[in-house]
Amino acid sequence: MTTVGYWFIGFALAYTFFLIFMSQLGMRRAKDGNGFFVGGRGFNTLFVTVCITGLFSGSSYIAILELSYLTGVSAIWYGVAETLHVLIIALVLIAPFRKRALVTISGLLGDRYGEKVRGLAGAITAFTFPMWSVATALAFASALSVFTGISLVLSVALTALLLFVYLQFGGMWSVGFTQLSNVVVFFMMLAIGTYAFFINPGIDGIQTLFQERPEYASWNAAGLQTILAWFGTFLFNVILAQAAFQMALSCKTPEQGRRGLIYASLLGIPLIIGAVLFGLAAAQVVPGETRGLVAVPLYLMETLPAPLVGLFFLGFWAAALSWGAPCQFSGATSLGRDVGKALNPKANELQLIKYTKWSLLLLTGLMIVFALLRSEQSAWWNVVAWVTRNSATFAPVVAAIFWPVVTKRAALISLFTGSASGLLWYHLSGWAINDFFMNTHPVWIGMGINIITIVAVSLIDNAGNWVWKASFRSVGFYSLVAAVGLAIVFFSSFDFLLAKGLAGMVGLLIVCGLFITCMNFIKEKKETVPVTKQWKTG
Repeated sequence: MTTVGYWFIGFALAYTFFLIFMSQLGMRRAKDGNGFFVGGRGFNTLFVTVCITGLFSGSSYIAILELSYLTGVSAIWYGVAETLHVLIIALVLIAPFRKRALVTISGLLGDRYGEKVRGLAGAITAFTFPMWSVATALAFASALSVFTGISLVLSVALTALLLFVYLQFGGMWSVGFTQLSNVVVFFMMLAIGTYAFFINPGIDGIQTLFQERPEYASWNAAGLQTILAWFGTFLFNVILAQAAFQMALSCKTPEQGRRGLIYASLLGIPLIIGAVLFGLAAAQVVPGETRGLVAVPLYLMETLPAPLVGLFFLGFWAAALSWGAPCQFSGATSLGRDVGKALNPKANELQLIKYTKWSLLLLTGLMIVFALLRSEQSAWWNVVAWVTRNSATFAPVVAAIFWPVVTKRAALISLFTGSASGLLWYHLSGWAINDFFMNTHPVWIGMGINIITIVAVSLIDNAGNWVWKASFRSVGFYSLVAAVGLAIVFFSSFDFLLAKGLAGMVGLLIVCGLFITCMNFIKEKKETVPVTKQWKTG
């Protein structure tokens, strides 16, 4: 172990005890189900801000740092997509979801479509969250192993166990207090990284990098397909961001929740810019590495004294924790609260809390098992998670909010067909990270089948009970025109779109346009009650 490793271990141990202490502050506020699952709807603007900053900015920081080392300034589009995602939630969804007293997306589906859908959606959601947690933890672990020699799996296990310990105490309140601590450490890390940047290589060094390797200065070096996939993934995920909803909707009022999300998007900007700069600095000082998360610690060890490097990577660990804690807790809520309620409809709030704490233990074990199964490619777990959950729940969630024509059977079947088709497409891709079958991301296929299934089965189930009410001045008409236009582009330029990896996304946009048209034009048939005259007698 290097000197930096000893410093980091010392800081990490102290910080671990501090996080456990902070999580204890939430115990008194989380005695009932409302307090445990959504903080008693008592979060103020500050708590929402730090929760969302920790969730998105922490994971984005790690991803952008890696991407900027490999592709240069084009990595910033990942941060732009993530910021847009947060702002849409703030401006569009936070108020209506807060009025619904939403806890989880799987709970929303259960309330609308019944216990079978609640249980299946809860299980799918729960088992994908450890995949996202382990992906970020593995990314952090690859950097940690450079100066400590700790194996990737052991690093993930220690991270998972810490998450399990402090989430047990106060549930959502534990998340809130520890996210506040993590965000403070983020900005300490940002300050240290900025200091290192100006020492070595500085602005002149980055200019030299751009001259020697001009692709690092290109805004599209990551590739059009990749950049559009970032935006597509974040935008389609807006309505499915359960962990973000669970934290933001713990707010006292929709206004405080909205302000917290907007402030979080602003706090994320310096972290995004810092991640890009540090990745570029590592590319200039330590070129030739295959992974940016290995190059960055080498760069810092060459530039800063050991204590500062240790503190920088304490912030790196805080980023992994700040993503993993909401993911693990939200997954456990889906498994314990929603699947538990589906299996035992008579369960009271204390029983559901107990189920959720046991679920946390199960998901902790799953997180470690996932690291054992595939530790060399952390991004792979992100792909599996996106495909599995988004392909299953996208159409049912949209329909639950906007389209009462959908039946319980249609929602249940679409959960199966969407997830199964996405995973089958990924199987045909050989489970690669970015080399997909027919150059098409499996999530586009899964979500498309998900939508087609829920529409077709609902119309069959409701045969005779729905009517077509078209209007040329409605959103449905404009979405139909857009879908037809995209279909013309799709079929006339299919080879080009396929070569660029855009065919799947354009195909999904066509299906979404038709979905909007169906929701707008197809209405439930209202039975008319005959009016009879009542004659006075007497």
